[in-house]
Amino acid sequence: MTTLTSLERARILIVGDIMLDRYWFGEVNRISPEAPVPVVRVERSEERLGGAANVARNAATLGATTGLLGVIGDDEAGRAVETLLRELGVSSYMARDQAISTIIKLRVIGRQQQLVRVDFEDAPTDTVLRDKLTQFNALVDNYDVIIFSDYAKGSLVNVADMIAVARKHGKRILVDPKGDDFSRYAGASILTPNRSELIRIVGQWKTEEELTTKAQNLRKSLALDALLLTRSEEGMTLYQENQVVNFPALAREVFDVSGAGDTVIATLAVMLGNGVALPEAVSIANQAGGIVVGKLGTATVTREELAL
Repeated sequence: MTTLTSLERARILIVGDIMLDRYWFGEVNRISPEAPVPVVRVERSEERLGGAANVARNAATLGATTGLLGVIGDDEAGRAVETLLRELGVSSYMARDQAISTIIKLRVIGRQQQLVRVDFEDAPTDTVLRDKLTQFNALVDNYDVIIFSDYAKGSLVNVADMIAVARKHGKRILVDPKGDDFSRYAGASILTPNRSELIRIVGQWKTEEELTTKAQNLRKSLALDALLLTRSEEGMTLYQENQVVNFPALAREVFDVSGAGDTVIATLAVMLGNGVALPEAVSIANQAGGIVVGKLGTATVTREELAL
């Protein structure tokens, strides 16, 4: 394992759907007389960066020079996002869309278990998205690794154009994909779908050989350098042109998988941005994913936890 005394060399730009994760924590002592649901007496609340902002949070926590490009509303939640980014030292390139509200995911937690999640979301307007593409073109030269964090909330409708620009500038491009059409991610360096996301694109498989064929065919059709499949309890599999490498799951206890994919892709980007070879970078990202699922909610890992 490579020992890295400093990770500040990595310059990571994250582009995608920005969210604010809100948590209400409380005690559950009775069932509501109005409906068969628990009554939560809220005792404290917490705000965390979510979506692409959580990817930025993970990259910054590992020490990378981090920028975040996205869309928020001109509202209290948007200001909270920018405050959290500023506290982390993340360069914020937020477009404020007057016509929408910032995406919020509100989770109510009782007895350390999530009882309900309430989502508030709007899609960005076309004018703001055009401005965002122009801003991306101006920023891309300042970063070495570009992450596109797609949560299918509308911020990445121009992702194909952005990938083309990043590729032209010789950047390493990582994509956490969503949806039924991966063709818009063609030309990226590495795609990181989870198992269910890959099934939506290539269909089910019965054997490892069939999975390998489907994954490699997809990698070739999209002109990817590599495809990294995250497989929950089965770990991860890295598909490259001349090799397939399996990484076993390392989680000692799975407490909450929220944001685990964010941690994996952020860690992978930071390692690659520091010159770590891809298989070893994936191994470290796999370790990070195993750590973060043992924490409640969207969380991060530190260099100390990774022993870097």
